[in-house]
Amino acid sequence: MTALTRLPAAAMPIPQTLHGFRLEASSPSPRLLNLHFPAETVQAFTDAVAHWPVQALEYKSFLRFRVAKILDDLCRNTLQPVLINTLVDRDTGALLVTPEGLDRVEQAEEMVKFATAVAHLMGRSNFDAMSGQYYARFVVKNVDDSDSYLRQPHRVMELHNDGTFVEQDTDYVLMMKVDEQNMQGGNSLLLHLDDWEELETFYHHPLARREMRWTAPPSKKVDRDIFHPVFDVDTEGRPIMAYIDQFVQPKNFEEGNWLAELSDSLEGSAHKLSVPVPTGSFLLINNHFWLHGRDRFTPHPELRRELMRQRGYFTHAKTLRQPRQL
Repeated sequence: MTALTRLPAAAMPIPQTLHGFRLEASSPSPRLLNLHFPAETVQAFTDAVAHWPVQALEYKSFLRFRVAKILDDLCRNTLQPVLINTLVDRDTGALLVTPEGLDRVEQAEEMVKFATAVAHLMGRSNFDAMSGQYYARFVVKNVDDSDSYLRQPHRVMELHNDGTFVEQDTDYVLMMKVDEQNMQGGNSLLLHLDDWEELETFYHHPLARREMRWTAPPSKKVDRDIFHPVFDVDTEGRPIMAYIDQFVQPKNFEEGNWLAELSDSLEGSAHKLSVPVPTGSFLLINNHFWLHGRDRFTPHPELRRELMRQRGYFTHAKTLRQPRQL
């Protein structure tokens, strides 16, 4: 069975033939699909959008949808339904996207445009308070004094969901590698909820749906606490999560120890994936039933990694039962 025939038909009709890209299962897991764009598609796209700097996409949000249409048109309109169906499919919901030929930090603006086009074919990226834009670029170096694990290279960033401390729906997360120098390690870590051995144990615990407080550190530039439970259900009544160990604030002994046990269980899962992401490629995942993290790096005085993040909400098909954002 090919990756194409695995896709559900509920969200949008599936094209019988793909144009301008290929889709296949990855070696880490059949749930994670490889979406590869050949150099000719990528070059045609970058040529078509060259007259718009990234600043134009920052100032005029409708241009983000225009560049999305340009990419889909280059793929004879077969790309959008594949993206929409894959991202909401509980059996998959994750893509490793590789635009061939975008692999140097000097092409960072082209990388942002390409990732923006892909994201806006199935959703819209939320405002990122940390950067003040619809995306964020940040650098990981050998020495860091930040207030979260995001930029700290020598320890694991544990499995989590994004958007736990904001009011907007965070249906998807896009994480692109813009640059990498003197790097060993630092693979992306992924875990699908349905592969987690103790999902049922924690999902049916009395604390699973207790409202908890989530607080962001100063660097996130979010000054309002958010309250929600760790678990909820999707449109079909299946478990979904909104969890990050760094920002949840248990109010008592019972909550604190349950959260610690939950964290230990996630980190100890035998089904956690370790995925290398080449420079210029990006992961695009459904944030409700995939958790993500990052493995530690090997220390090096000239270590440098630059990442680009977009996260937002679906505009064509939903995972959440009761979306907060219209």
